[in-house]
Amino acid sequence: MSWVVLFVVSILLFVFLVFILRKFVGYMKKEQNLEIESFKDTLIDPDNPVGLRGEELENMKRQQQEAQRHLREVISKIPVIQKDGRFQIDEEELRRRKESSNVNGASGQANNDMP
Repeated sequence: MSWVVLFVVSILLFVFLVFILRKFVGYMKKEQNLEIESFKDTLIDPDNPVGLRGEELENMKRQQQEAQRHLREVISKIPVIQKDGRFQIDEEELRRRKESSNVNGASGQANNDMP
């Protein structure tokens, strides 16, 4: 009989702790959301989220544009084919390019060896 009382007391204690935990988590969510919203409204500029000065920001934007341009150039040089609705690297074209560069490189070296 004493184990039933112990079981009921432990269940009640568990329910009480879960209730307190839920209240605490709800309070923390509310406080964090209010703090984030007020911080977001006053300090973060959508055009300058890092907080750089004017010249630094312009340099960063220019560097990012150059990097994007370079990335587009590099990606455009990769041969791709469409298989099953997906773009995949064209391995045959890569092999042909590699072989032709090896042949051109070997013939170029042979020409350079002759005086």
